[in-house]
Amino acid sequence: MKKFIISAIAVATIGNTALAEGYQINSLSAKQIGMGHTGIALKLGAESMFFNPAGMAYMDKTLDLSGAVTGIMPTCTATVDGVDYKTDNGIATPINVNGAFSIYDNLKGGISFYTPYGSSINWTDNWPGAVLNQNVSLKVFTIQPTLSWAITPKFSIGAGAMISWGTVDLNKGLVTASTMDKAITTLTTLGQLPQGTPAFGNTTPASVNLNGKADMVVGFNVGAMYNITDQLTVGASYRSKMAMKVKAGDAYVKYANQIAQGILGESLDLINEANFTAEMPCPWVMGLGIAYKPVDRLTLAFDARLTGWHAYKRLDIEFLAEQLTPYNQNITKKYKNSWCYSIGGQYAVTDRFDARLGLMIDTSPVNKNYYNPETPGMTKIEPTVGLSFRPIPSLSIDLAFMYVAGLGVDNASCEYSDLLGATMIGKLQAAGLPSQAIDQFGFSTTGKFTADYKLHAFIPSIGLSYSF
Repeated sequence: MKKFIISAIAVATIGNTALAEGYQINSLSAKQIGMGHTGIALKLGAESMFFNPAGMAYMDKTLDLSGAVTGIMPTCTATVDGVDYKTDNGIATPINVNGAFSIYDNLKGGISFYTPYGSSINWTDNWPGAVLNQNVSLKVFTIQPTLSWAITPKFSIGAGAMISWGTVDLNKGLVTASTMDKAITTLTTLGQLPQGTPAFGNTTPASVNLNGKADMVVGFNVGAMYNITDQLTVGASYRSKMAMKVKAGDAYVKYANQIAQGILGESLDLINEANFTAEMPCPWVMGLGIAYKPVDRLTLAFDARLTGWHAYKRLDIEFLAEQLTPYNQNITKKYKNSWCYSIGGQYAVTDRFDARLGLMIDTSPVNKNYYNPETPGMTKIEPTVGLSFRPIPSLSIDLAFMYVAGLGVDNASCEYSDLLGATMIGKLQAAGLPSQAIDQFGFSTTGKFTADYKLHAFIPSIGLSYSF
């Protein structure tokens, strides 16, 4: 059973340590959420540092400060054999804080702090897909110092260094309850367990917790902006790929009861001392935008962003202990690059009150042949609304709301290694049973989890900005 446990830890890691579709946070400004999270061709002052650093060059203030906090409240549903299983998620709260200042009339500097990537999902411990995922929490933080230069009144450029680090904490079932119950029946028949050993039913027999910290990495965020006319502006931006590396993550095993520990726990001490390494790709993002002011009080914007998910071809897991190297994993993912389209408008109702509307369409990069419930991938439709109120000219209170409607994925399957099944086949072969007799016990070396997935989320946001 020692080989079984070690292999299970390896496979447990591969499903959830990596970033997956759904991790990229498009809610880093309360103002711009209201406009569908557009901003590549807009002159947003300090907030341009994230959307397009070149836009900050046109800031007409000595100092511009802004910040926002957003609450992401998702609900995912997996339908398995006609029964719905819902996630029990908390509220994720990505934040952004920005400060920009004027160096010269055409040169601006600033620094921002934001959470560009994150994922949090809790399917609970004992749902049917626990062997793929129980819960996961992923967070990436970025500090970005930035310079922006208006080379001419019409053309500007900007660049920032993205200094990023992150954490991952996840739980995943090691053994399915159904395979465990087959093993109990088999071991009882072989006289290795007493008669009347209770079955597990819907309870996950053993789970693993994997957590680690990714070391700091540095990327870059660059952009350019051109004012075709006073009413029409175009912009382009690029955020580089970063490889977040966990160099010494920790693994911990939890058993449902003493029966599970007795059957599976031969290598408990070894596993609880095991460390793993993994690399989490934060893909590049290229954006193009256009902004137009048909009248003085109305601003319209459209952004198209291409995320380089094609870089996520596979996930490599390696154990640090030399005796565990045979269990290193190289798992194929084969994601594809995906587009996110945003459109939005802002209307200055009065000198103190702005109203906003927007829409995002976020297409999925996930390969359906490798579908995993860690972050259910699907194309999403995301309408938005927002407003700003200025009690005094220098202070703005910003509110926004986004609704995320996933288009759903039906009959999505994910194959996994049934390690206990493989171990039991080996035990039966060692006992001298012929192949036909072994087949009657119903063990397999692999399993497949199939479900229909739905997703929706409520995303309110509040922000403040102050400038002079």
